[in-house]
Amino acid sequence: MSAIAATATITSKWDRAITTLALWLLAALTVLPLALIVIAAFTPSQQLVGGVHVPSHLTTENFAHAWSDGRFGRHLFVSAIVTSSIVVIATIGSVLAGYALGTLRTPFRGLFAAAFVLGIVVPYEALIIPLYYSLRSVNLTDTFWALILPQSALSLAFGVYWMRGFFRSVPQSYIEAARVEGASSWGLLWEILLPLAKPAIATLILLSFMWNWNEFLLPVVMISNDANGTAPLALANFSGRFTVNVAELTAAAVIVALPIVLLYFALQRRFIAGVVGGGRGR
Repeated sequence: MSAIAATATITSKWDRAITTLALWLLAALTVLPLALIVIAAFTPSQQLVGGVHVPSHLTTENFAHAWSDGRFGRHLFVSAIVTSSIVVIATIGSVLAGYALGTLRTPFRGLFAAAFVLGIVVPYEALIIPLYYSLRSVNLTDTFWALILPQSALSLAFGVYWMRGFFRSVPQSYIEAARVEGASSWGLLWEILLPLAKPAIATLILLSFMWNWNEFLLPVVMISNDANGTAPLALANFSGRFTVNVAELTAAAVIVALPIVLLYFALQRRFIAGVVGGGRGR
């Protein structure tokens, strides 16, 4: 082995070692706050007076008190209904619109694509007050529709952009072969493209669920009836309405975050495939 090759090998090993160490440090910085929250959630309240530390014993009383005091059963149900409805609407609409804009020769498809991109870049915080008065004029505030309709529109803006990118990345040979075989536009989508799009769709579902589950500003503005509040809104009210109990507050935070964690583990493989592949099918 030449000196140059040996030097290159040593440099490559050092690069991998430094990269691995940096990734471990970043992972530790990310996981450590989450681990402290989980530890605090299982720590008896009286042991958290001096800060978070390893508890002498674990308890689930914090979860029971947070569940009953904050009525998180009702609020998790509201979040599940609202978020699931948004994800279904956004996923179906994104797949159909992305297919039309990315594959079919539809009129003004460039203009429509630009309109959806505009929906991503315009901050909805600037529109939320006019949106509130518009929904109030048709008696939709304080209802599930006050959350489902605006958040579906926001999710569609990104979803169409994401799925259009995937459909445009599909090799034209696949589409031409399907056309030669006599496939219709619907058959092309259902039989050829959707099986390839599973990683991209799984990524879209997870991101849409996560963003809409954690949405806070829109419920604060649109919902005044506590019974119709989402889980993040209930968590904010829980921390401000009662005497601050760190153990119960962290337990409530774990309760609110748990559905996202479970969904991530359920879609983990397809999510990673979609992100690494940039939404391209496998």
